[in-house]
Amino acid sequence: MRNETYDLIVIGGGINGAGIARDAAGRGLSVLVVEADDLASHTSSASTKLIHGGLRYLEQYEFKLVAKALSEREILLKAAPHIIWPMRFILPHQKHLRPAWMIRTGLFMYDHLGGRQTLAGSHGIKFADHPAGAPLKSEFTKGFVYSDAWVQDARLVVLNCMDAASRGACIMTRTRAEAAVRGTDGWTITLRTAEGETTQVAARGLVNAAGPWAVRFLEEVASLDHTYSLRLIKGSHIVVNKLFDHGYSYIFQQPDGRIVFAIPYEGDFTLIGTTDIEHEGAPSDIAIEKDEIGYLCESANRYFEQPIGPDDIVWSYSGVRPLLDDREDSASEITRDYRIQLETSGGAVLLNVFGGKLTTYRRLAEDAVDQLAPELGNQEKAWTGHGHPLPGGEEAKPQHLFESLQASHPFIPLGMANRMVFNYGTRVTNIVGDAKSLDDLGEHFGADLYAAEVDYLCDHEWARTAEDILWRRSKLGLRLDESAQQRLADYLTRSFARPTKAKPET
Repeated sequence: MRNETYDLIVIGGGINGAGIARDAAGRGLSVLVVEADDLASHTSSASTKLIHGGLRYLEQYEFKLVAKALSEREILLKAAPHIIWPMRFILPHQKHLRPAWMIRTGLFMYDHLGGRQTLAGSHGIKFADHPAGAPLKSEFTKGFVYSDAWVQDARLVVLNCMDAASRGACIMTRTRAEAAVRGTDGWTITLRTAEGETTQVAARGLVNAAGPWAVRFLEEVASLDHTYSLRLIKGSHIVVNKLFDHGYSYIFQQPDGRIVFAIPYEGDFTLIGTTDIEHEGAPSDIAIEKDEIGYLCESANRYFEQPIGPDDIVWSYSGVRPLLDDREDSASEITRDYRIQLETSGGAVLLNVFGGKLTTYRRLAEDAVDQLAPELGNQEKAWTGHGHPLPGGEEAKPQHLFESLQASHPFIPLGMANRMVFNYGTRVTNIVGDAKSLDDLGEHFGADLYAAEVDYLCDHEWARTAEDILWRRSKLGLRLDESAQQRLADYLTRSFARPTKAKPET
């Protein structure tokens, strides 16, 4: 790659960088994505896993943001039905927190702001007549139900990079930008790989999508003066053994005005989150705190009959949202809308990306490339909102894929077949191939993870470590014990010692 020249270099392999790379590559621009760690290794894999408008943002009068997110929800449901699917949410009513008329009004707006097409509308329910009432305390007698969508967040990032790569983009993970020099007509970027190798690449334009490190990139890597100020807002989640047996999720109002979700997770668990607090440390120095654990447990215990405590937590994770400081006092009130700043006066094109929501990443990417493309002499029109599925999403009804997989590979257990279809969609055939038995899928690491899937993730999805596979490409880390995880790590060490594993295929 030494002396390679691109139209665009994107710094950051989170959802914003991946989305911009996909959009730009699809318009014919040559693109390089540079990510210091794994794809989606920070904020983009630490979300509440929702594609939603943000019901609570209506109270902050963020009508434009909610409408934009809800319209994107429709597009994404169609683009990736194997990793994004509808989910119904239960909102128990407590009249001392919000009156019923206010909730009904908010849900009416939520139903209509984004041009809802495929999801069911909202309505009131009585818990005595509804399965969602069973795990709740008896004091809750009625509530509301509405629709949003669930997403496998880290996989959404990976699929955008896969699509970008299929359109000619180069994706470099575990590669750090050490210096970025801005010239009149272009940028010269010095890169260092995890193995310590350095190289220089050039680009006519540069996108700073470094997320929590965006300001640091400007100051320490590009050595540019700026006026931007980021606030890092931490959100933490806990996972416990499942607290209910139905498929509904809950949205719980809290006395401090915030809301906390309780969501069915990976079949046997419940995901509870999120907190919303200021983070003063380094973006890489982040973990759930004792007070956050207490807050989330108390939030659930206000509603569920079965109490939980710190000892019930089987996993937790935390992430930080890098939000452009708008001088709001409360962390929960800072706008989640994105900001894009195009700069051309200082030399070569620079575009800085701040904030945003997982739900609106595609619109952010489209807006970004709409601004960048003319500066790079590209007149191609936006395309990602017009029926172009992400890899694996070519079949609109994944249930058909499940039935087909069961017919062609009846030896695959139902749970495993379901997980693979709702991770890989049509790409599942790339993994199972013409296998006639589970033994044909290679070494078994535990749960339903076999070498065939591991090899696929390494060859096509830039996976390199056990953590990449167990916590981002999947959530099988919840099911594999330490010895199984070590066997996987050893397998990967042996695998990447072979020359054929040097570079992922696309």
